[in-house]
Amino acid sequence: MDVPKMPDRREQLPLNTARLLQEATSYRGVYRWLGGVLTAIVVILFLPWQQNVQGKGKVSALSPQDRPQTLPSRIDGRIERWLVPEGSFVTKGTVIVEISEVKDDYLDPALLERTGEQLTAKELANQQKGGKADALARQVTALERSVTLKLEQTRNKITQYTAAVEQAVLEDSLARDQLRRREALYASPLGLSSLNDLQAARLRQQSAAAKLVEKRNELGNAVVDLEGVDVEYGEKIAKAQGDRQATLADVQDGRGDISKLRNKMASLAVRQGYYRIEAPQAGYVVKAVKQGVGEMVKAGDAIVTVQPTAGQRAVELYFRPVDVPLVHRGRKVRLQFDGWPALQFAGWPSVSVGTFGGTVVVVDQVASPDGTFRVLITPDPNDDPWPPQLRIGSNVYAWAALDEVRVWFELWRQLNGFPPSVRVPDATAPPAGDNK
Repeated sequence: MDVPKMPDRREQLPLNTARLLQEATSYRGVYRWLGGVLTAIVVILFLPWQQNVQGKGKVSALSPQDRPQTLPSRIDGRIERWLVPEGSFVTKGTVIVEISEVKDDYLDPALLERTGEQLTAKELANQQKGGKADALARQVTALERSVTLKLEQTRNKITQYTAAVEQAVLEDSLARDQLRRREALYASPLGLSSLNDLQAARLRQQSAAAKLVEKRNELGNAVVDLEGVDVEYGEKIAKAQGDRQATLADVQDGRGDISKLRNKMASLAVRQGYYRIEAPQAGYVVKAVKQGVGEMVKAGDAIVTVQPTAGQRAVELYFRPVDVPLVHRGRKVRLQFDGWPALQFAGWPSVSVGTFGGTVVVVDQVASPDGTFRVLITPDPNDDPWPPQLRIGSNVYAWAALDEVRVWFELWRQLNGFPPSVRVPDATAPPAGDNK
């Protein structure tokens, strides 16, 4: 009987190590893979690369009047009611919110009408004073005419009294001569004249002498009256002229008061317009800064923000000071809008997806508070139009295209920290920052 042979345990065990040692190792696939990678890297190094500078910003409007506008209160007041809710479209002049007065000087609702009444009364009073001044002027003219007439009248009296004195002197001389003859005749021995005749002659001579004295006194009084005419009427004329000047001064003061009242009325009329906050142009009510009814506001406090609808859209980008010399008007820019799907290759803009073209139109000459410089960009007319869904304030990421170099040069420049080469702008192009 044959005894079964026990299998060799070593033959049943897998000898992987020995088998591997007996197999020939081949690296041809690895070499081929590495060679392909190296070849691709070398090819990539010699591909063209678009140098660029990058900036961040937001969607805005090209004109300042088309950007979000915050409407302030121009006076101290209190919010009475809101007429337009947030998000509503409003046209120019639409009243958004009404406020009321809080100052004691303007609380009277009929203040404008009462001020108008004061103005009317002041104008009437000033007209009356003007009439008084005219009357005093006429009085002065009349007094000047009166003094002329009085002087002529007094001179005529003097002439008349002078003639009367001459006549009285002649009569007195005749009476004296007659008296001498009567005395001679009465004293003659023949008694040619009676005593009665002598006494009558004496009486006539005394009467003529008395008349002469009277006429001389009248002439003296007339001369005195002539000298007193200027004094009498001069005082009256001076008083009338003084009263007229004082009245004219009151008229001028009244005109000043009238001007003040008119100014006050105009200010009140304008102030009443401040009680209504109106939309300066067509747009949307974005945000109410002061919400509550009855909330107090001060002059200059923001109440509501309005976003105008009209105007050309633009992008506000902010570049580092080191990159600003590389950006000038006319530079082409690729834009990636926040919320808009895009795949951007900064070095190869031709293969970028979902980006949009732009053109630099303004470069600020003064840095922003954070040290960056603002650049305004408008849509490139030779590129795809910007999405109509864009809204003011959306974030934007941009690349400004510079020179075209090889990839190996850009890598070498980046490793050494050299700046990108500056392309000299066209001599005919306007300077940076010119937005005309």
